[in-house]
Amino acid sequence: MTYKYKIEEFLENLPVKQNKILVIQIPEILGVSYNTFRNYCKIPLNSKKDMPYECVRKLEILFGMQHGELTNTPTVGSHYLELVKRVPVMKLEEAF
Repeated sequence: MTYKYKIEEFLENLPVKQNKILVIQIPEILGVSYNTFRNYCKIPLNSKKDMPYECVRKLEILFGMQHGELTNTPTVGSHYLELVKRVPVMKLEEAF
């Protein structure tokens, strides 16, 4: 099964001793219970469930990942200037 976050993948690639230490320490770092942390690890890929943003960033920093690398689904979007360019001027004037 593919999970929403790469937490399990990261932990599985560690030596056993480091894995055991981190599994105990990560819930403390995140400020959540052990069970909550394990639930975060097992969130299915297409689930509406999510981790708080702060926890995601803490894990990315802890694992040495760049912003957005913890998730298995890339987040895509447009810069606000691209969105502004798509709206015709005439429709914009009607809105005000």
